[in-house]
Amino acid sequence: MRFLDACRRKRTDRVPVWFMRQAGRYMPEYRKLRQKWSILQLAKTPELACEVTLQPIDAFPVDAAILFADILLPLEPMGAKLRFAPGPVIDNPVRAAKDVARLRDFDPDEGLGYVAESVRLIRRELDGKVPLIGFAGAPFTLCSYLIEGGPSDDFRTTKAFMAEQPQAWDKLMRLVRQITADYLWMQVRAGAQALQLFDSWIGALTPEQYRRHVQPHSRFVLESLRGSGVPVISFGTGTGGFLEDFASAGGDVIGVDWRVDLDAAWKRIGRKAIQGNLDPILLLGDRKPLKEAVADVLRRSGGKPGYVFNLGHGILPPTPVDNVKAVVDWVHAWRPS
Repeated sequence: MRFLDACRRKRTDRVPVWFMRQAGRYMPEYRKLRQKWSILQLAKTPELACEVTLQPIDAFPVDAAILFADILLPLEPMGAKLRFAPGPVIDNPVRAAKDVARLRDFDPDEGLGYVAESVRLIRRELDGKVPLIGFAGAPFTLCSYLIEGGPSDDFRTTKAFMAEQPQAWDKLMRLVRQITADYLWMQVRAGAQALQLFDSWIGALTPEQYRRHVQPHSRFVLESLRGSGVPVISFGTGTGGFLEDFASAGGDVIGVDWRVDLDAAWKRIGRKAIQGNLDPILLLGDRKPLKEAVADVLRRSGGKPGYVFNLGHGILPPTPVDNVKAVVDWVHAWRPS
């Protein structure tokens, strides 16, 4: 399969392409389901999670499916009171050492067994058409949600916790990193053929904050998966200021956002595969500049083995479905000059 081959830096007949959030709110089929079911209900019901995962596979010739779930699912079995209103809200955030102490470790097969069942069901339905990517949120991103109580513009509470309560921070990250590693291993056992670790908020940190307080924990997760037999993608946004450190934490493939040129990023990460990095905003606009931007990203890949086309972050809800299909077609049609 060309996606898996590219992740392993093997030459492929065409550039493989998939999209973060390719199963989601921009698709009318998904919006129809959301009229009846909440996000958590969709994620926790294997038949529904399977249906959502397969929607883009039925609509476009993408080269991989990604499990429909939510990165915050592990927080509930830990003891977080999670709800969506409409975005994620945690009603009992972690603000002190005593809050860390009340969090629970758990066996993912018990606390998140429905995800494993979704993976098994999706694999059966895919029937070898394309590989299935499993995923999890990285320790920093999960901990920032726990501490902030939801999304944040500046992560001031998280950064204060990190700086002022370093022992509690370390204890929290150690708990979350082990749960994350176990959760991803569970997905592999269920049949996931690749994994992606999402560090969606990592760009809020300074390089020193990342190296001191986060990198060892991300490395723990990524290194723990080395024997899994599946390629692992490490993705973060805003990593341009410490991309070398981010890449050195581990992973077979490094996902980069649109804030750095793909060719420059590839030189900086060294002998690894790379994934990215079209600005998702461009999918909202006219076809001509969109096609030019796709061609520029592809040109920067140089036609070298080890490249996976993707966005620099997830597909946005207003994105026209036809634009997504057009990008897939352009990527597959491209040949290096």
